Amino acid sequence: MDLTEITNHYYRAVDSGDVDGVLDWFAEDGVYHRPGYEPMQGSAALRAFYGGERVIASGSHRIDQLIVEGSSAAVRGVFTGTLRDGTSVTVGFSDFIDYDSAGRACERHSYFDTPTV
Repeated sequence: MDLTEITNHYYRAVDSGDVDGVLDWFAEDGVYHRPGYEPMQGSAALRAFYGGERVIASGSHRIDQLIVEGSSAAVRGVFTGTLRDGTSVTVGFSDFIDYDSAGRACERHSYFDTPTV
């Protein structure tokens, strides 16, 4: 299983607005930890976030570094896009992802260089 490709698949899905693709990337009981939000666990909570609660309207992730070790991935990059209020943003981010034996994200932690998103 190629966790580099699986991780890149997530960013392609989220950047294209493919909510179902993002949900398929997470395990059934996957949990997402994001600054400013309570942990989002399971398909219903993740769908609510990616389907409308997320402050980002559109944009893209540039991956500068992606390191895979065992069943975990660490990602560093820059997100450039537009928030739902029309504000343009460019913000550095880091993600730390743990995968299950099927290659689905069971836990994700995101961190940002600024409190913008």
